[in-house]
Amino acid sequence: MKKNKKLNQWLWKWHFIAGLISLPFILILSITGGIYLFKSIYEEPIYKEIKEVIPDGEALSYQEQWKIAKENALTKPSAVVVPTTTTEATEFVSGRFGNATSIFIDPYKGEVSGELLPKNSFMFKIRKLHGELLLGKTGTLLIELVASWMVVLIITGLFIWWPARGWRIKGFFVPRIKSGKQTFYRDLHAITGFWISILLLITLAGGFPWTDVFGNNFKWVQKITHTGFPNDWNGTTIISTRDGLPITLDQMIATAKQEKLPGITKITLPQNKTGVFSVSNTYPLDQSQQIMLHFDQYTGKTLVKKKWDDVGVLMRSRMWVMAFHQGQFGNWNWLLMLFTALFLIVISVAAITHYLVRKRKNIWGVPNVPSSFTAGYWVLGSIIFLSVVFPLFGASILLIATTNYIFRKKKQFTSL
Repeated sequence: MKKNKKLNQWLWKWHFIAGLISLPFILILSITGGIYLFKSIYEEPIYKEIKEVIPDGEALSYQEQWKIAKENALTKPSAVVVPTTTTEATEFVSGRFGNATSIFIDPYKGEVSGELLPKNSFMFKIRKLHGELLLGKTGTLLIELVASWMVVLIITGLFIWWPARGWRIKGFFVPRIKSGKQTFYRDLHAITGFWISILLLITLAGGFPWTDVFGNNFKWVQKITHTGFPNDWNGTTIISTRDGLPITLDQMIATAKQEKLPGITKITLPQNKTGVFSVSNTYPLDQSQQIMLHFDQYTGKTLVKKKWDDVGVLMRSRMWVMAFHQGQFGNWNWLLMLFTALFLIVISVAAITHYLVRKRKNIWGVPNVPSSFTAGYWVLGSIIFLSVVFPLFGASILLIATTNYIFRKKKQFTSL
């Protein structure tokens, strides 16, 4: 591969600057992301007493348990998780996503066994640190900006590192140990980065849907291209008949169990007299087996049944990369995400150490670019493309270009 030397120096300069600014945040993301992978392992013993019960006598009906949950929950329950064993407390959920809370009912004692308030948990704080640096919306935007620059760091890093005059196969696997500390840490950073570059890009793709700017833009594209969830997926547009008395929660749970859905089955409860029962399952191991059913709350009749194939391609892709990002596809995926987090820490530490080793006192050490260098059309086109896909990256480029222009003008003026 023949490389343009001046382009290589220009890319190295921007890779260096972007890395210097981003690396502290990348370290936070990789450390907190690695910790969050242990959420289930960490929380299982903590919530065991709340979630598990000892069968003793006849269990209360789910309808009676629903009543107890409504009387004791902080907010009105919006869903119930279908139990799969007799040793499970019945979980009633209030709210959605990060704001969801759960109250657990012991069906044998007819009392609350406990509540799960994620906002008060250690892992919730880790998640917030990972996603927004505990800074709210400002932190979310900052994380999105860093993630955008990470894409640029990966692309430029691959170009810079790729050998121009051939290389022994050993150079793709083993850092040069006998060539000094600077070379060793440079190789450790580059070789590790090369081997996980694709994995890092997929991991980043799984994180972007949670961002504000890119995430909202992606939702807009889904909407205008009709590639998101079908309009009747969540059931808000579906109405029950209001004919007679509603069926009981016991009848609805029995109907849901007959579907024999894999994974965790949840029933969204009617919130008013025209609402419906909505049955869905979460099964990351095989998302194609996830379905959504809506039932008339009075007759129990199936009103709508949607399969995963009815979901638009962009939403299916989005849900896949998000599940992959969280290591939900099984042990192999979990281990892959853990190794990604660990390798990202290695890459970051190696880069910082390499910089400190090569840095001279009182000098930032920013690489120089020949004054005769001019970016080609494909380089400018790539920057424009990335700026459109990642608007915060584009805004930062505009800010850098404007600042650089003002600085040059000021320098010219003072030299007159």
